[in-house]
Amino acid sequence: MSNSQTVVNPLFLRDEDLRQAIELLFFAYRDFTKRADAILADQHMGRAHHRVVYFVGRHPGISVSELLEILAITKQSLSRVLSHLVREGYIVQKTGTADRRQRLLHLTEKGRKLEVDLTTEQRARIAAAYKTAGAVAVEGFRKVTLGIMDPAARQRFAPGDG
Repeated sequence: MSNSQTVVNPLFLRDEDLRQAIELLFFAYRDFTKRADAILADQHMGRAHHRVVYFVGRHPGISVSELLEILAITKQSLSRVLSHLVREGYIVQKTGTADRRQRLLHLTEKGRKLEVDLTTEQRARIAAAYKTAGAVAVEGFRKVTLGIMDPAARQRFAPGDG
């Protein structure tokens, strides 16, 4: 009978283990984005488009400035991508009610369909990995990924958020 708990190697901070972690992140992200990248390529879009569609879908009514903060890109870069998504009918911009200078972003029906197409396989991959790993490993994964983030980004995931 095997023990389901992994023994922690006290030498887990060795260079080789850290390099392996870098490679694990690389290969996981490569495979995680493979299907979405193919869908985007068919639409003449890239990962920046995916990020915008994802976060506008996740936070309907998000302001352009909030999106800039999340994505940590320049206004010019966001403007290029956002203009394309608006022009192609994936996103609509609405004027803020409290501040008329605000541009609030929403997915259109076409945008919602794209967001679902892009994330369906990603959600399935994460669900399968979580199911296989179990609750303790999932919590460990959460702690590790939070630890990799800058403190400002980490605040988005404070207890009670989400």
